Amino acid sequence: MHRAGELRKEPTPAERKLWVYLRGDKLNGVSFRRQHAIGNYIPDFVSIKKKLIIELDGSQHLEQAEYDAERSKYFESLGYKVIRFWNNQVENDINGVIRAIEFALSN
Repeated sequence: MHRAGELRKEPTPAERKLWVYLRGDKLNGVSFRRQHAIGNYIPDFVSIKKKLIIELDGSQHLEQAEYDAERSKYFESLGYKVIRFWNNQVENDINGVIRAIEFALSN
């Protein structure tokens, strides 16, 4: 859990921006946690109740596609749905990102 705490203290600009929309059950009354450990992994955002994980990817993820796929497979094996956004999507089209999250929550 120590690493999750460190990550919560140093969010990326995109994580900080999206968290404004997710915190305090603001999005359709759904509770999200930020940097919450699940097994050996720490997803960016998770709704335990809705079994939805939101991951934000920066350019470093271009080189770690295999690792990201492994993480997603693990989460999916636990019944979670994983959706991913690029940081620049959050920065440049937050409304589109929020609509996509709302759609994922409704399915």
